[in-house]
Amino acid sequence: MNKRTTPYAKARAQYTDYVVKEPMELMAFLSAMMPQASRTKIKSLLSKRIVYVDNVITTQYNFPLQPGMKVQISRDKHVHEFRSRLLKIVYEDAYIIVVEKNEGLLSVNTERQKERTAYTILNEYVRRTNKRNRVYIVHRLDRDTSGLMMFAKDEKTQHTLRDNWHRIVFDRRYVAVVNGEMERNQGTVHSWLTDRTLYVYSSPTDDGGKEAITHYRTIKRNKDFSLIELNLETGRKNQIRVHMQDLNHPIVGDGRYGREDEPNPLGRLALHAFKLCIYHPVTGEIMRFETPYPAPFKALFS
Repeated sequence: MNKRTTPYAKARAQYTDYVVKEPMELMAFLSAMMPQASRTKIKSLLSKRIVYVDNVITTQYNFPLQPGMKVQISRDKHVHEFRSRLLKIVYEDAYIIVVEKNEGLLSVNTERQKERTAYTILNEYVRRTNKRNRVYIVHRLDRDTSGLMMFAKDEKTQHTLRDNWHRIVFDRRYVAVVNGEMERNQGTVHSWLTDRTLYVYSSPTDDGGKEAITHYRTIKRNKDFSLIELNLETGRKNQIRVHMQDLNHPIVGDGRYGREDEPNPLGRLALHAFKLCIYHPVTGEIMRFETPYPAPFKALFS
């Protein structure tokens, strides 16, 4: 097989790669790497969202680079001409798309719900270049949870990700605001969850349900709320929401597993998937994606 046609080559061929040798701002670095390009041209590349720093789209011209960082420029100048108020593309290559989903948007349609979803929006996007293109579901976020999600761009990559999820995904974290003042700085919730379609029940002992393990760390707290970071060892339906209910600190805005009389100053479910770290399913490359904690979450503790 010709090297250019291998999956690894296909994944890498979309990008021109540079490695940062000394500290400098992104504009100065790109000017040094592309002396033939004007400042206007370089700013255009940044505005088109085709410049990556360590696998994250970067548009800030004065972004501070450090030695060892990797800067990539996509050769596909049309791949990020994407506009949606419901989600944004964080990363895309020949095999995967990583997006940040807004709260209120379904990941994928169900038989009962035939509405616009992250899945349908991305399918419309990839079919612009070829009507046979489509995306493939790898995992889901609850409708009311915001944050990072990954889709595959072909069936083989989908199977690779699903069949090797716990090997490929090595760090997946959430941030949440919960009701009340957390008693502990950190801890683990371990239970068995049984899905009864509309409600997930938790048992402290093995009752035939699926084992679920959630690690948590308290970031900030006051007498009304606590800001916590959550690291999932398993990925069960509604796992975080049920485990916070188990701790008697339900997530703010959780109408299903919370209490009706609890205040909801945020007007939403206060749960956000802020970090996703993977080994690329084709190249094996370490990829880290991270979004800031939502500003309204932090504002409750300012």
